[in-house]
Amino acid sequence: MSLYPSLEDMKVDQMIQAQVNLYNQYATPPQPQTQMPMPTAPVSGIYGTLENTPHSLYPKLNDYMGLELSEEVIAANMPELQVATLPPSEIVEARPTNGGLHGMVAPLSGQSLGLKRSQVTHGIRELTLCKDKDGKVGLRVKEINNGIFVCLVNAGSPAALAGLRFGDQILQVNNVTVAGFTMEKVHDLFRKSGVNGISVVVRDRPFERTVTLYKDSTNQIGFQFKNGKIVRLVKDSSAARNGLLTEHQLLEVNGQNVVGMKDKEITKIIEGGGQCVTITVIPTFIYEHMVKKMATSLLKESMDHSIPSI
Repeated sequence: MSLYPSLEDMKVDQMIQAQVNLYNQYATPPQPQTQMPMPTAPVSGIYGTLENTPHSLYPKLNDYMGLELSEEVIAANMPELQVATLPPSEIVEARPTNGGLHGMVAPLSGQSLGLKRSQVTHGIRELTLCKDKDGKVGLRVKEINNGIFVCLVNAGSPAALAGLRFGDQILQVNNVTVAGFTMEKVHDLFRKSGVNGISVVVRDRPFERTVTLYKDSTNQIGFQFKNGKIVRLVKDSSAARNGLLTEHQLLEVNGQNVVGMKDKEITKIIEGGGQCVTITVIPTFIYEHMVKKMATSLLKESMDHSIPSI
């Protein structure tokens, strides 16, 4: 099954496929090629699993920062996210392609750097970080319910370039499991790490998603937001066509963190983001819980570069 980052990509791909099919009707059929089977991972819940990890130290896989993400809670607070549970035999896995877009077909937006930076895996990822000229990776963390969560990522920092994001849960640093660690102890792990090759294993934020949008002739993508929260969609706009929803919070624009920014600053990033803009959003219900757990003061630090980070 093909995956498309936008409705526009799907339409263009359908036209391309129609042309290819027409050509193939009159061309000599190609000889079949033997393909090596791609390895697949066993289905293991919404986030996946981490081998050799003491799961009892972590919040349950249906728990995020102490927020129970049961079917009942989802139905009551995020009904748009209710989906039928498929048996393993019917689950379609998105596999990476040569373009690194996890099986997505993107003839229009495939060259968008923002799209590549904004990929959401909904699983466990391993990242490799380095330190900048000041010996920092550009992030801060906070311990919540025996878990370690990213509460600040500096724009343009090694952490941001590697793909660490606000709200991600850090599971390991250089093969050291950080469950139950304090903020200071995790920061110390980073400080004592070498300049290059810092291994970080993270679990993605829950229920986040990316939406790829295209600006119209007036340079608009079709939604309004207040304090980073999407409050209105413009009829027949790219936002409306591509399934953007209200009651969702902006987290990144073209992969750049916008949590804690003022609306005017977010607008400038969108305006300077090119014709194709990829935004990352999360339900307001979960975002408000994240803010409460992280503490508002920590979010304000994202725009204050005088406050030290590791």
